[in-house]
Amino acid sequence: MKEDSEVVNSYAKGFLLGALVGGAVGAITALLFAPKPGRELRDELSYRSKDLLEKGQNLFGGQDNNAAHIPNDGKLQADAVVRNAREKADDLLQNAEQMLRDAKSKAHTASGSVADGLNKFKDAASAGVEAFKQEMSNVQSRSNG
Repeated sequence: MKEDSEVVNSYAKGFLLGALVGGAVGAITALLFAPKPGRELRDELSYRSKDLLEKGQNLFGGQDNNAAHIPNDGKLQADAVVRNAREKADDLLQNAEQMLRDAKSKAHTASGSVADGLNKFKDAASAGVEAFKQEMSNVQSRSNG
């Protein structure tokens, strides 16, 4: 990724350098063909070259500052994405743990209910068997007696 930004930065500097050189050549050519006396022409060339140099320095200085912010902005965005992903992963883990605790609690409650129901069924079955034995005993004693 660093190589891509260097290539873009290189193209930008090349383009700007070409534009500055082209502008300088155009300005010099225009000044040379303009009908002015020598001294006035030299003063004009000096002024324009200083102005062009200042604009180039400002332009390149601004590019360097802007280029320096690009990796920082990218890093900040990447950090934000990673932080957001971690927060969501933590939330998912907490939700999963809560669901597991709830399931264990319900399973424990259900097993207790099943055990209680089984005990009640055993008691009812024992009472039914005892009642049946008693009735059979009564029937036998009536038929013998």
